Amino acid sequence: MELLCFEALLEVAGLVHGASAVFVVKNGNGTACIMADFSATFLTSYDTRSGPQNKSFELPAGAEVSNSSSCGKENASDSSLVITFGRGHTLTLIFTRNATRYEVQLMRFAYNLSDTDTFPNSSSTGVKTVESATDIKADINKTYRCVSETQVNMDNVTVTLRDAAIQAYLSSSNFSREGEDPAEAPAPTVGKVPSSLRVGSSRVQGKAGGPSAFFMDPAVFRYNVSGSNGTCLLASMGLQLNVTYRTVDNKTVTREFNVNPNKTTFGGNCSATLATLELHSENLLLLALQFVMNESSSRVFLQGVQLNLTLPDAKEGSFTATNSSLRALQATAGNSYKCNAEQRLRVTSSFSLNMFRVWLQAFRVDGDKFGPVEECRLDENSMLIPIAVGGALAGLVLIVLLAYLIGRKRSHAGYQTI
Repeated sequence: MELLCFEALLEVAGLVHGASAVFVVKNGNGTACIMADFSATFLTSYDTRSGPQNKSFELPAGAEVSNSSSCGKENASDSSLVITFGRGHTLTLIFTRNATRYEVQLMRFAYNLSDTDTFPNSSSTGVKTVESATDIKADINKTYRCVSETQVNMDNVTVTLRDAAIQAYLSSSNFSREGEDPAEAPAPTVGKVPSSLRVGSSRVQGKAGGPSAFFMDPAVFRYNVSGSNGTCLLASMGLQLNVTYRTVDNKTVTREFNVNPNKTTFGGNCSATLATLELHSENLLLLALQFVMNESSSRVFLQGVQLNLTLPDAKEGSFTATNSSLRALQATAGNSYKCNAEQRLRVTSSFSLNMFRVWLQAFRVDGDKFGPVEECRLDENSMLIPIAVGGALAGLVLIVLLAYLIGRKRSHAGYQTI
């Protein structure tokens, strides 16, 4: 789960969302044990007869607290808030606590693909359920508050909460006056930010004690590209643009922008040896990732990246970069490439594409399933470190033991038995 609570972001990005609603769970005595006030947006993709379709929808004003919600036993064990809306859609927040803290241990979303109003032309029916752990937590008797966004990624569904005030295990039937905001870091000065991009960080140079950079990972989303022969590209990843440019006041700056799936559409095209994923939004005019297959070696890799980005504070008003001679994200045809570690792909001297939690496969894709996994070297190295440390510790213990035994033997060498 990725936590994105950046108070200034709503103003600079001009985000619009639906009205918030207050949801209350009460025990048998009529005392509230859970209160939640937020608006929510759901973003997912689903299959239609004409190919994958993106769908974004809001939590409606008519959403209700289900009778299956619970305060737990004596307000001390796991409790849950279950919200129902539409034709069979359910959002569940499951809380747990210890002596000092409580948290939303799990968020679960069940959506009904048979709801033709929400999912028109869906090729599947029935209820699909996804879930994920979250970072929503606060001290007992304090309210979790996040003015901007709290984002939870669950498989191919992204749930974004806004203007959130959430509290469980209440001591009174109202929100605590004390709040806990996870966005404790000061926001950097970022200028005017494209509404389709989230600010990832602003590189700030200066003396110690000066402004600190605010970092947050991009949302992970599942993309796919299909052609006449079925799916040719399947990818789950978070994308971040690292660009260096001159501003209107003639300063050189380096900034990172997270690609926001909520504001982005995707498509592409397929051929026997070429698969292209294209992302578009209001300001992200084009981000194209071009994968090729070398038929002689049966290797698949990312060969080309093209970026066309509108930047209102840039001297030129826009930013473009392209490279068609890369050999990145390599895997054998029929296998998938996976890398949990952050990867920084240098496209040009002024543009790097940062990729998070990548799992992708181009060519020879079986429906919507990834093939056998080929791990990236970054993940392999991260596994080798604890193995090496463990081996070194074991060797050290063995050396100490041998030294002890040798020393003990020598200490007895000068004595005789009487």
